[in-house]
Amino acid sequence: MKNFNCFKQIVNNGRSERRLSLGEYNRAVSWSKYLVAPGAEIKGEGEEEWSADMSQLFIGCKFASGRHSRIYRGIYKQIDVAIKLISQPEEDESLAATVEQQFTCEVALLFPLKHPNIITFVAACKKPPVFCIITEYLAGGSLKKYLHQQEPHSVPLNLVLKLALDIARGMQYLHSQGVLHRDLKSENLLLGEDMCVKVADFGISCLESQCGSAKGFTGTYRWMAPEMIKEKHHTKKVDVYSFGIVLWELITALTPFENMTPEQAAFAVSQRNARPPLPPTCPMAFSRLINRCWSSDPNERPPFNEIVSIMESYAESFEQDPEFFSSYKPPPDPTILKCLPKCIAGRRLPS
Repeated sequence: MKNFNCFKQIVNNGRSERRLSLGEYNRAVSWSKYLVAPGAEIKGEGEEEWSADMSQLFIGCKFASGRHSRIYRGIYKQIDVAIKLISQPEEDESLAATVEQQFTCEVALLFPLKHPNIITFVAACKKPPVFCIITEYLAGGSLKKYLHQQEPHSVPLNLVLKLALDIARGMQYLHSQGVLHRDLKSENLLLGEDMCVKVADFGISCLESQCGSAKGFTGTYRWMAPEMIKEKHHTKKVDVYSFGIVLWELITALTPFENMTPEQAAFAVSQRNARPPLPPTCPMAFSRLINRCWSSDPNERPPFNEIVSIMESYAESFEQDPEFFSSYKPPPDPTILKCLPKCIAGRRLPS
């Protein structure tokens, strides 16, 4: 177990108290006052199955933050964890209700998920206006951070394959459970041991059966499917679109639409059918898959079980032949084959 100088246990004579060892956090005039108040309880209402034992929680240093959340490294029951603290805004009752609903949905979605490429849920706690979600801690940080440490177009193809397969397998499992992520991007993909990727941050995820239009939705424009930008009804295929953007990131190690503001990127995608430019060096096998994934027509985007099969075939071929990507030729379009006479369609067409 690693020792962290900034950790202090949240316990006093066996009783849980809200004393956090975060100097900058305590000094700030913010919603943290609800956590540091003496004797404050943060327990799952009705002793929920997911309720955290706060006497076992050590909170360390902050390493990320959002509009209504802050994420800290910590220790819970002797394991390294990430602790997401979420605050309801006091000045906006409607937004406060939305934040609480998102917390409830995130816990409900995360709790039953078990997959090597999905972040592992540990526990949660709730005391309005502050909520807490505890997950496993991955020391490798985000895929975004890793890619931005690389030179452009420098990630080896075998690593691109490995990372992309991890993401696709995680998303295949997620969709098999009827869950839409809706914010798939490199920042929400975390790296563990042996460069294993895990899908994380389910703050705006939903069950497919409960997803309606995207009206009022707050995703991330650079990775967002055009139908979501237009606030239309959406399906699992919005995650496939985002996967196409992430695959482009893996190939290029760049930020999509880097020369645009998020709003400009949203307009370009939804109104002009723009996509990040694929470099000339991008292997045809990847460019073909990327173009299918970010198609403007959701029905033309492949499901993740097909994406996993394609990527697995790429990985197998590349292992057998290191020149696979330079010699790859796409298979004939099945819609074209249907139009050909049977005697021709049954034979191998010249590439």
